[in-house]
Amino acid sequence: MPLTVVGVGADGLSAQASEVVRGADVILGSARQLALLPDAGTRKITWPSPMLPALPGLMEEHRGREVCVLASGDPMFHGIGATLVRLLGAENVTVLPHLSSLSLACARLGWPVEDVEVVSAVGRPVETLHPVVQPGRRILLLSADGRTPAAAARLLVDRGYGPSEVAVLERLGTEKERIVRATAEKWTDDADALNVVAITCVPAPEAALLPRTPGLPDDAYESDGQLTKRELRAITLARLAPVPGQLLWDVGAGAGSIGIEWMRHHRTCRAIAVERDAERVARIGRNAANLGVPALTIVSAEAPDALAGLEKPDAIFVGGGVTVAGMVETCWDALKPGGRLFVNAVTIESETLVTAWQGRIGGELVRVEISRAGALGGFTAWRPMLPVTQWIVTKEATP
Repeated sequence: MPLTVVGVGADGLSAQASEVVRGADVILGSARQLALLPDAGTRKITWPSPMLPALPGLMEEHRGREVCVLASGDPMFHGIGATLVRLLGAENVTVLPHLSSLSLACARLGWPVEDVEVVSAVGRPVETLHPVVQPGRRILLLSADGRTPAAAARLLVDRGYGPSEVAVLERLGTEKERIVRATAEKWTDDADALNVVAITCVPAPEAALLPRTPGLPDDAYESDGQLTKRELRAITLARLAPVPGQLLWDVGAGAGSIGIEWMRHHRTCRAIAVERDAERVARIGRNAANLGVPALTIVSAEAPDALAGLEKPDAIFVGGGVTVAGMVETCWDALKPGGRLFVNAVTIESETLVTAWQGRIGGELVRVEISRAGALGGFTAWRPMLPVTQWIVTKEATP
């Protein structure tokens, strides 16, 4: 079907976009965007809510007509354009972009576009900011509404980044354009609904460093003791090798640390945490939000039965329950070709099991023993953690 997506700026349509709109049989957009157009008899359709599930039906309903879709700024920058290309194919969609809010904001602030971290709060929790809040980084937050700047400022203060410089850019590209500046700790007001938030991250002296590299401090997590400790977590994530866009199963997730740090590696990494204990399930949700990956999927059920029907993973970590009947078989069968299965075995029984499996299907066995220095009276002594046997195996592609 002939479909054109045109970018609409706060200052309206370009000459080329206006010509496309005039020639369209059907125009789809938000109520605000459609109100910018003259009433010329063309059928106008306001996006339903929720929009995404309705898209295939709308496109089918208007098959064969000249359809124009209105989008804010650049339709391929966190916009409807990318969704329509995935649905209809690039060959069936023409995109006429306007300047994006990123380009306009960076031009006003004098920021090089390539140095800016971009996060969207449109349809997403503001906690998505957490992974990119790092010392000295510049962030552009795409706001959902006028309350987003205050929510972002509260998050920064809670993270110990109260001194961060916040600039809220309202109605970019219009005569009413305005920039409001303050530090996060002094920000109190709501903003115009049409805004983006620019943040220069400045930590307070007491702020904890939470890098995106694996091995966050243990106290970054809320736990009941069922937590893969920092050193083992770093080794485990390194061997699981997160790849952008790939999916991890974190089976017997405990506090959810492996799935959370897998997702913190890259914004497109996905994870499913499987945990049977209801209190731990709630705790995983809080940890995921507090560490910036609220999109972590949590399955509250017992493995291996809970694994049936889940999307096939690229990697699996079994943190608990490896000795349950059928656990290894189920995980191995579900794993995609080229996928990685990783088990940390602490007990003699689990070590015996993974050793037997290593003899059957291969992989590596690694023994890890870690000690941490701690007080012993007036002196310092090494306190050993339980030794762990790690089994990592890659599923070869079938011929």
